[in-house]
This record gives sequence, structure tokens and C-alpha cells, in this order.
Amino acid sequence: MQLTRLLVPTFLQTLKNLSAWLDKAAAHDSSRNADALMTLRLAPDMYPLAAQVRFVCFQAQEPVYRLRAMALPPALLNVRGEGAKSNEQPGTFADAKARLAEAIALLSGLSDDALDVGADLQIALDLPNGIVFDMTGEQYARDWSLPQFYFHAVTAYAILRNHGVPLGKPDYVSHMFAYMRPGTMPQK
Repeated sequence: MQLTRLLVPTFLQTLKNLSAWLDKAAAHDSSRNADALMTLRLAPDMYPLAAQVRFVCFQAQEPVYRLRAMALPPALLNVRGEGAKSNEQPGTFADAKARLAEAIALLSGLSDDALDVGADLQIALDLPNGIVFDMTGEQYARDWSLPQFYFHAVTAYAILRNHGVPLGKPDYVSHMFAYMRPGTMPQK
């Protein structure tokens, strides 16, 4: 399995979409301070938008290190920590956009095969709550990394949508327009 070709384009397109969703949310209600967006949530016992953005960024960058048998750098661990503390310290709209830009820059700078060496690597995934998962790099990418990434991306989308931001399927899969056959766009 070519993990780089699977993960990096997938992460990049969704990170870019999420950045656009935030811009659309800020423009949608310009009377509201954009920083207030970071406190929005779906349910009282769920993390707010600020956490979802940070967790998406963490989940996109974590494989860059794990699949190359490298320790997670303190700056990346800080992103995860910011997410976990976002109930008390949601941060700003600018912070969220900066985290997205950092993740996009890291992924954009990878070589075409940077993560492929990790497919058969044995990975011990230690979660902050004490659970440890043992798996190969391929299992990690398929069964942990992608589902976790999409969980937080979809939750961010749902939070914004739930709070009136006019997002739709085209916002979620905007990367698909590159594949659209000319002349097939439905006319209103």
C-alpha cells in the first residue's frame, strides 16, 4: 500500500476545505466576532469547534511522524493539548486558521513516498487515557488515522452547519469538481 498517496491528498483536500468552511462561517455572520465561532458545539458534552479543528490538524500530522518511526514533536503534542483544553481556552479564529496552515504546509512539503516505508512498521499507539493499540502502519493508517481524521472533520462541518452556516455537499467535496466532466453541471 502506498500510504503517502492515500493519506496526504486526502488530508490536504479536507484541511483546505475546513479552512474554507471557517472563512464561510466568518463571512456568514459578520456581526458576530469570528472568535465566537470557536466555542460552538453540537451538544453540551462534546468538544467545541476549536477542539475539532485542532484534532483534525493533529490527526493529519501524526502519521507523518508515526509512519517514519519518529517521536511526535512537542509542537504537535501542543496542538493535541490545545484541543483537549479548548473547553476552557478555545483560542481564536486566527489560531484555528494558523493550525490549519501549519498542517497544510507540513503535508505539502513531503516527498511522494515519504510515508510508504511505514506500511509494515509496528506501531504502538498510546492514547492519553492509557489505552494502547498495537498495529502495523497500514492498519494504523486505515483503522485509526483516517477514521479519527474524518470524525473530527465531519464534526466541525456539522457544528458549523448546525449553527446556520450555509454549507452543503459541494463545500464538503469541493475537490471533486476537478473530476467533473465538462458540460455535466446541472443548471438551476
